[in-house]
Amino acid sequence: MRAAVATSQNHDNPLEGLVLQEMPNPEVPTGWARVRLVAASLNPHDVWTLRGVGHPAERIPMILGCDGAGYTDDGQAVIIYPVVADAARGMGDMTMDPQRSIISELYNGTFAEYITVPESSLVPKPEWLSFDEAAAMGIAWGTAYRMLFTRAGLTAGDRVLVQGASGGVASAAISLAKAAGATVYVTARDERKRQFALDLGADEAFEPGARLPQRVDIVVETVGEATWSHSLKSLRPGGTVVICGATSGPNANADLNRIFYQQLSIVGSTTCTLAEFYNCLRVMEESGARPTIDHVVDLDQIHQGFESLIAGNNLGKIVVHISEEK
Repeated sequence: MRAAVATSQNHDNPLEGLVLQEMPNPEVPTGWARVRLVAASLNPHDVWTLRGVGHPAERIPMILGCDGAGYTDDGQAVIIYPVVADAARGMGDMTMDPQRSIISELYNGTFAEYITVPESSLVPKPEWLSFDEAAAMGIAWGTAYRMLFTRAGLTAGDRVLVQGASGGVASAAISLAKAAGATVYVTARDERKRQFALDLGADEAFEPGARLPQRVDIVVETVGEATWSHSLKSLRPGGTVVICGATSGPNANADLNRIFYQQLSIVGSTTCTLAEFYNCLRVMEESGARPTIDHVVDLDQIHQGFESLIAGNNLGKIVVHISEEK
């Protein structure tokens, strides 16, 4: 089968190690299922793997791709839940399993014609989601749902700031927060990205670091060092920053005096549980929120897709077409 494989790692030139090649069709262990991929989507996680960040060299080569949708061998249309974990090891929470992994960390990923995943990772694809939209769901929308509802306790009427509004998690957070009845402020570096956020439903969009009309209850933080000070200053006393990533760097000034004096909460979050994934789909169905697809590439064009992702030019998700729908 044709697949996009990380064959080496290079921090400064990550795409040097991304190779399209023939790979053996995957075997199907007991309790697992094979899926013929129709579509997959790009994530920054794939780029970090190619850079050698958070992915040991001994796990190379590896087929990349965390998200995807397709058909099981018996013809069921499915979305792939991207976390492989045991809830029992996480005291009832799959994301707390110390041995958890995202697809393409320990097991080959979705940039291939076929993949095998645990049977429990097969989520029936609703008819109201296209394959392109379904392939953009797992990492971004699942992560945003857990950040807002589980970790930050979002309720109707809350005020939310989303930093860096054009990324996959950030754009999903805008849509989900609006679906829950929140007032949503966003920041973005240029007018094009600010308009994108407004089109998604954000109430107001600002340049990074701008003073907001009022302090917020929750900040959705994916940027890290570049926005951290603004995130803390934007919170009301007792507010919460929920963080799932630090694309601009992990070593921000903690500002401990502000944190204890304002009684702020700093909450980490990563991926989502299977139950949260289903709950996210329910919110989407009821609200009409859908992933935004920036553009689509074929598997043979995956390098161009990654070039766009690395440059930060995309508004929403970049989807890879793997095979034809039935």
